[in-house]
Amino acid sequence: MRHYALLGALLTSLAGGSGAQTALPIPHFEGQVIYQVMPDRFFDGNPANNQGVNRSDPRAWHGGDLPGLTQKLAYIQRLGATSVWLTPVYQQQAANSFGTAGYHGYWPADFRNVDPHFGTLADFGTFVKAAQGAGMRVVLDQVINHYGYEAAAVRLRKDWFNTQATCDATQNKDVDCPLSGLPDLRQSNPQVRDLLLGNADFWREQGVNAFRYDAIRHVEGPFLRDLLAADRQAGTWTLGEWFGADTGTVADWQKAGFDSLFLFSLQDAMKASVMGESSLEAVRSVLARQGELPRPGEVALFLDNHDVPRFAQGSLFEDIGQERTRYGLRALMTLRGVPVIWQGTEIAMRGGNDPDNRRDMRFEDQWTPDERAVFDATQAAIAARKASPALSNGSQTLLPTPDRISGQLLLFTRELNGQTVLAAWHSGNTRRTYSLKLGSLGVKWAALAATPSLYAGQDARVSVSGGYLHLSLPARDAAAFRVQ
Repeated sequence: MRHYALLGALLTSLAGGSGAQTALPIPHFEGQVIYQVMPDRFFDGNPANNQGVNRSDPRAWHGGDLPGLTQKLAYIQRLGATSVWLTPVYQQQAANSFGTAGYHGYWPADFRNVDPHFGTLADFGTFVKAAQGAGMRVVLDQVINHYGYEAAAVRLRKDWFNTQATCDATQNKDVDCPLSGLPDLRQSNPQVRDLLLGNADFWREQGVNAFRYDAIRHVEGPFLRDLLAADRQAGTWTLGEWFGADTGTVADWQKAGFDSLFLFSLQDAMKASVMGESSLEAVRSVLARQGELPRPGEVALFLDNHDVPRFAQGSLFEDIGQERTRYGLRALMTLRGVPVIWQGTEIAMRGGNDPDNRRDMRFEDQWTPDERAVFDATQAAIAARKASPALSNGSQTLLPTPDRISGQLLLFTRELNGQTVLAAWHSGNTRRTYSLKLGSLGVKWAALAATPSLYAGQDARVSVSGGYLHLSLPARDAAAFRVQ
């Protein structure tokens, strides 16, 4: 992980507000399953707002909007997700930059209005009311580092932004220099500080439950301290994006006041081990560091998102990509933390680098039988997780496996209130049966007759007899079993 010096400086700055934050009630998302949506690429519910739409151009507006998202809430519920994360819906700069429109939401011109392509502020309110009426939480992406390239504020409020001279003189390039050339806000300016804190208050008033903060690596530490203190005071759950974060980075930011960060190191390991041909040792190494995390149940876990290539793209062959995405999603549902599913991953959508990873979402009437099979497996895995207190909220303990098979078999338990679930990830290319001494695993389980996986539709079994654990596992798959 790079930029340790920067992180240390930011954490020192944040430490000044930590006492006040920890004295307040801590928001929780453990037990939630988040579904990530980029509204423009999801579903078009109101063709009347399709100005400038060109679906043949991957860098143009495609017509998805808030009415469409509201119409498709039933689909997200049917999948089993309990929260929806929207990429920004702010009013974007009107002009294109680098041949790209602001369809993604990260080039804001007005932080407190909805872009007309997405609908209106009333449409946002309708969506929030529908989501929360269905028992779902709403997570909104918040941009706090920059404006869009062509936003009027860049011309009218020059003192709000870091200059080239500031960038040239600073040692802190990540914070004081533009990210991808975007006009870089100077959060130490009192007007900028008040604007950004007010933005959070504004969207809270619209009913938002949680914020995903974009690009926190590039934001001034004292401002982050104030922002997190205000969020904690309001009971708002906070999810930070530090691109490439490992366990140590996530732990440091949880100590500093963020409820959650994305665990990129686990995503990298799963891409190599679950989708690729590498052993499971990289995954094991990440999971072995769980004890460093102050709040392991809150960490955001994901296979892919809008900033990285699709998980299924890791294979040249579509059928293998589908099979291993199913493996990855089942594996994700065994882990302690907050699973985040990017729209389309539940059907193993493919796509390379941005913007190819942001293809338009497709729904049931457009699926192939193989895509439906991935959806059905994902739906069943989420249902099993939600039905099991141990899988949803339990502790997580790695179990040792013999060196000869440790690269292809990963075992750990999830435990809560006397319930024990055994998770088994199997990266072997053929079906295998394993018999392991209970003593070598460090467990003392009573005899157990052959028991199927908690995941419906999966042919995997476990039994305990004669001091041995017996596992029958399909190739390239992850299973969960109730063992106590």
